Amino acid sequence: MPDWEFIADHANYWLFILLMMTGFYIVVSRGNLVKKVVGLNIFQVSVFMFYISIGKVTGGTPPILPVDLQVDPDEVYSNPLPHVLILTAIVVGVATTSLALALIVRIREEYGTIEEDGILAIEQETVREENSLHGEAMSGRA
Repeated sequence: MPDWEFIADHANYWLFILLMMTGFYIVVSRGNLVKKVVGLNIFQVSVFMFYISIGKVTGGTPPILPVDLQVDPDEVYSNPLPHVLILTAIVVGVATTSLALALIVRIREEYGTIEEDGILAIEQETVREENSLHGEAMSGRA
């Protein structure tokens, strides 16, 4: 029989796992490049939420020193490091997403599609054409 108290106490971890696997599934199963970027963002947000939640200390106060610099040794402080790291990661994530979307726009301009299968088919056709042209040039020299 499942331990419901354990499951309820770790609900945030179950949410992270659900979000992470949803994002991973979208990235792996979809051929549309924009959907892949959305899946990566969902995956990324689940990691952000995980790190922020482990930085929270129940009953902890913000790590701000008092004006008189007399620190109470019994005081419990929250760890600010995960929050700072995630703030930086959010900025990097936004920049990465914007770069990915800009590349998708260029791919759409070049190939006329943002579906992986279509891009691969066009690439294979281009390689075949180049090989046949190269073969004709070689036979013409002989």
